[in-house]
Parts: sequence; structure tokens; C-alpha cells
Amino acid sequence: MSILKADNVSIRYITGDFKDIGLKEYVVRRLQGRYKVTEFWADRHVSFSLERGDMLGIIGTNGAGKSTLLKAVSGIMVPTEGHMEIHGSIAALLELASGFDGDLTVRENTYLRGAMLGYTRKFMDEKYEEIIDFAELKDFQERPFKQLSSGMKSRLAFSIACLVSPDILILDEVLSVGDGAFRKKSGNKMREILNSGVTGILVSHSLSQVREMCNKILWLDHGKQIAFTDEVGLYCDAYEEFLLTKKLPQSREQVEQLARALAVRKQKEKEKEEHTEAQRLEAVLEEGTSEAAVQAALSILNKKRPDLLAKTTDSPAQVTADIPQAKG
Repeated sequence: MSILKADNVSIRYITGDFKDIGLKEYVVRRLQGRYKVTEFWADRHVSFSLERGDMLGIIGTNGAGKSTLLKAVSGIMVPTEGHMEIHGSIAALLELASGFDGDLTVRENTYLRGAMLGYTRKFMDEKYEEIIDFAELKDFQERPFKQLSSGMKSRLAFSIACLVSPDILILDEVLSVGDGAFRKKSGNKMREILNSGVTGILVSHSLSQVREMCNKILWLDHGKQIAFTDEVGLYCDAYEEFLLTKKLPQSREQVEQLARALAVRKQKEKEKEEHTEAQRLEAVLEEGTSEAAVQAALSILNKKRPDLLAKTTDSPAQVTADIPQAKG
């Protein structure tokens, strides 16, 4: 049985001028038939299912409907059409700074967030030190939350969500919080959590994170589901090329075409970089004495491409030895 299933989920926003015109004018316009509202579908007919231990990466440009879908998964919003089927507890990191009280201390906020996630005081007592140590906030426990930097706040929220062992963990652009060392630690923690059987959903603009951590991928574009698949590498490649060409694939064949185009483009970029590097090296060698330049070139070939030197009648070492050593 799937731990999480979205069945034809659609979410609609209704916008109008009620807030601007007031109740009296609203009633008048309704009676006269002049009141207008606008419907906007943030997500339309989205379907996917996850098993225990899956990590789903949701990709798409801004406005694709990613965050709205996460709110439906976490229970913040109810789908306009379709339904979500969820089995287990959820910890959602949608807006890391939300849910905290700036005037309370780090310690008090830790227990407050734990209570919001449905955990008992006894459970939080057992986990508190582990949470604080992971967030690297041992020296800030009695400090008001509002005095923390944004990075510290994000680390605390991430630590609480990860260490209280939910069944489903939702992450919206949060694995990039903190400095490089903490990002590495948070990534390792996520892998540890997934290996324990927790199901994860990751929204990230970092395709390298999606490639590394996810075994399934959901591609959204302006609320429309482009693909849901376990071919993470292929669809990440296609999406990366789509970001440049803006050509949205309409079939599996077009997805493969985009992926191939990316491979060709990267190969050309690599060849260009190698050519530029070769030109820089040649310029450096030309600036030295001729003997030193030849000596350096042979030394590099001996390390990088001994097969080229092996084609000579003498051994690479003998060829190098025959070159006069540069003085000074």
C-alpha cells in the first residue's frame, strides 16, 4: 500500500475585488450582476504515489505549482478536485521561519515546534539535546529567537523536523540552509533518514540535489503535470535543457531528444574549455626558456598522456633526460 497518493489533484484560487470594494458595494454589484471573480488553477490533474522510503523530487520553474501541491500534501490546503491519501505523520518544512515566536527563547521555541508537530513533552525531552547539537545552537539556547540569524533559525527548524522521526518529510528549498559544512551535514542526515524508511518530498532548484537524493521525480509546469517517473537522470537532463530552450516536451521521444541535446551541448562546452586550457598552457610555456618549456611539456605528457610518449623510439624518461635542464 502506498504511504502517500495523489489522485487527480487540482487546486483552484479565486481572486476578486471583494476586499477592495467592501460589503455594501459587493452586495450592490452582486444584485446588478457586475461582480466579477477570476479563477486560477495552481495545480491541475496531478497524480502520483510514493512507497515507504521513496524520495520524490519536484521540479519546475517558478509558478509551476510546486509549493501549492506541498501545502495540499501537508494538509494546509484541501484540493478543489481529486484527493490526497496519506498514511502516517508528516513533518513539513515549507517556510522555515514560520511557526516560531520571536520573543521566546530557542529552548521554548523548540518545544513549541515539537508540540505543533504533535509530539509529547516526554518525547521532546528525550530529543532536545540531539536537536540543539545538530543545529549547532548549544550556546544560544536561552537567547530570544528573534536575535538569531536567518541561517540559525533555518538550522533549528531543519533539525527539529529531521530528528523527530516523521513518516513523511516535506522539504521546500531547505537543504541549502546554513554554510557549506551544515549543507553537507543536512544532506547526510536526509540520506540517513531515507535509509530508515521515511518517505521524503524535496522541492529544489538544484538539479544536482535531485539527481543525488531522489529515486522518483515529478515535473510540473504552470500547474500541469509533465511527468511522474523513476527515470530521474533522464528527466533531469531534459528539464535542464528545457530551461535553456523553453521547449516543453509533449512525448517521451521529445524528452529523450532534450536529454541528447544536453549531452551534445555539454560535450561542446567541455571541448571548448579544454581548448582554452591548452591555449593558456601554451602561452605559459612560450614565456619561459625553450629548454624549460620543452621540459615542462614533456613532464606534463609523462603524467597525463604517457601513451603519446610511448610512441617514440626512446622511453619517456630517456626523452626527458636528453633535454638540457633549464638554469636558474
